[in-house]
Amino acid sequence: MSSFIIRGGRPVGGRVRASGSKNAALPIMAATLMADGPSWVRNLPRIGDVETLVELMAALGARLAWQGRYDVRVDAAGVRERRLPEDLSRRIRGSVLLAAPLLARLGEVELPLPGGDKIGRRRIDTHLMALEALGARCEACPGGVRLAAPRGLEGADILLDEASVTATENALMAAAMARGRSVIRNAACEPHVQELCHALAAMGGRVEGAGTNELRVEGTGGRRLAGADLTLGADHLEVASLMSLAAVTGGEMLIESASPEHLRMILHHFRRLGVEGVPEGGHLRVPGRQRLEVVPDFRGAIPTVASSPWPGFPADLTSVALVVAALSSGNVLIHEKMYESRLYFVDQLLEMGAKIVVCDPHRAVVMGPSRLHGARVSSPDIRAGMTLLVAALAAEGETRVGNVGQIDRGYERLDDRLRALGADIQRTD
Repeated sequence: MSSFIIRGGRPVGGRVRASGSKNAALPIMAATLMADGPSWVRNLPRIGDVETLVELMAALGARLAWQGRYDVRVDAAGVRERRLPEDLSRRIRGSVLLAAPLLARLGEVELPLPGGDKIGRRRIDTHLMALEALGARCEACPGGVRLAAPRGLEGADILLDEASVTATENALMAAAMARGRSVIRNAACEPHVQELCHALAAMGGRVEGAGTNELRVEGTGGRRLAGADLTLGADHLEVASLMSLAAVTGGEMLIESASPEHLRMILHHFRRLGVEGVPEGGHLRVPGRQRLEVVPDFRGAIPTVASSPWPGFPADLTSVALVVAALSSGNVLIHEKMYESRLYFVDQLLEMGAKIVVCDPHRAVVMGPSRLHGARVSSPDIRAGMTLLVAALAAEGETRVGNVGQIDRGYERLDDRLRALGADIQRTD
């Protein structure tokens, strides 16, 4: 497995362009399987999860052709295969997003249990409840689930039992080709869900309520959608990660095409940790040499950074917030409410000298500032891997970050891009 060798302690800054959103790429690519004609998906990040989804779609019979590095043409006319390949499906969580498009297009799909990061239990029950409400029959099969709707899908009033992003996306796609009107309540409203709503509208679907927790969908009655030309917006999670990296190393950075409209709550929480990001048009400027001082709550109480559904602070950024807190002056409680294994990587930050008390699987008290030093660490998942990379670039001495294939799944050519910003980072086998 590849590793990064990092020598920290130097500012990382300059101009960098934000990548297209990984979490929008996967559902929008999946949605093109419902089209009657070719579609273009542009500004795709060339990362491991996207490459795996391209392989999955090709295995189902879709024809995909890259134009340049970031744009792909998808023609789903040849899609006939109803069973997803198990080896590819288990590489990524996003394989579950193929359930609704294949069910709507073919009337049946056999879905192996999806893979992805090992950050705790990631149930698919909400997906199944939504698809059953739309008329699908669900039954367990060896290693996965079989879904069938031989008479097509029917519009329904759906109340999701949790505001799951991918379950909302599956429900949206299925409802777009169902007969009649659907209402999806307690829907997730993250930026990538909004992007899927806009993509379905561009393909001829009728979706109202994007950005709210109640989505109304007028289905096509089984008629396929039209092909469309779709362009992804910025990955707000990557933008926040780059912002934190610049701040803790003392660099000044301009993140171009950063979609600041999706950063308001992120900027609010990072400001409480002493990190400023300044929107400039469609870009985000991170000032250099920031003081990194935690802003206490009223009467000096210890503040909390807690994850919550959008527009709250994203769960995918709690690990990055934790390392920023470790390098800031003051005490902070980090509360990751969703996944019981998200904080397991903290032991590796302790090896690097961080002052953190893990209270339970969901909470950690961070006492900063810590003086980090190099160590041998390993990336357990995409976001923790990025967090360890941020820590390594802020630490004194040399750090070896192993298992960087996990980082490659979510961040494109990160070592090359960071070297261009002044980082001392090398990839080695």
